Amino acid sequence: MANPFCHLELNTTDTAKARAFYSGLFDWTYNDMDMGPGGTYTVIGTGEAPGGGMMKHPVPGAPSLWLPYIQVDDLQASTDKAKALGAQVMKDATDVPGMGSFSILVDPTGAALGLWKPLAK
Repeated sequence: MANPFCHLELNTTDTAKARAFYSGLFDWTYNDMDMGPGGTYTVIGTGEAPGGGMMKHPVPGAPSLWLPYIQVDDLQASTDKAKALGAQVMKDATDVPGMGSFSILVDPTGAALGLWKPLAK
């Protein structure tokens, strides 16, 4: 499939409560990664693709939400195209060292999504 969903991320107001809920509900594993001053990012192992992650919501006062990421071949071109089609760019192209790069958009209907470009292998 072209441009598949590749990652699902929970931005939550309470990571401990979310971890307890999802580990009680599903047989997921967690691997915490230190993001320095940005806190902790928890990689969620589900055993199948797409993978997932969990982090403290970066926007104070915003509600918890799941954010889907869609894989693209050219992150900047896709971000620019989305903007031209009416999306609001919430976070422009940003590198994740050793992994790839992402941007976060809100489509013209108000739905949030992320774009992801993995590093070439």
